Amino acid sequence: MRVIKGLLGVLLALPFCASAEQIGEVSTVFKWMGPNDKIVVEAFDDPKVAGVTCYLSRAKTGGVKGGLGLAEDRAEASIACRQFGPIRFTAELEEGEEVFRERTSLVFKTMQVVRFFDEKRNTLVYLVYSDRVIEGSPQNAVTAIPILPWPEKS
Repeated sequence: MRVIKGLLGVLLALPFCASAEQIGEVSTVFKWMGPNDKIVVEAFDDPKVAGVTCYLSRAKTGGVKGGLGLAEDRAEASIACRQFGPIRFTAELEEGEEVFRERTSLVFKTMQVVRFFDEKRNTLVYLVYSDRVIEGSPQNAVTAIPILPWPEKS
């Protein structure tokens, strides 16, 4: 029953998660059959914080399984978020709220980005990590954006 409730919660939260735009990719391992293994760079805007874009780099497994969407991608990822305009909160923020999620295997593994607000330092903190239904990975990356005034255009 808890699993069903958890899956329902994830499905309800999906409309609020950002979708990524691929910025570029580089091949890392040549495959004779199917696409090469690669590192992709994607960008997504925080759905509740206008003026913030995050860049995520992660591994994508190639080969026949990767081409069919059956391969499990590695857990390593890197993230960098930047302020590109005045920061405005478009909705109330929740602590540890998921802002991005992407499947990295057919069923059981996902990569996700969550946001925290460090009120004392007036800073947004973004954490990327990978998890599985049974066992996650301790590998993660973090980035932070101090909320600063944005200069007005003259």
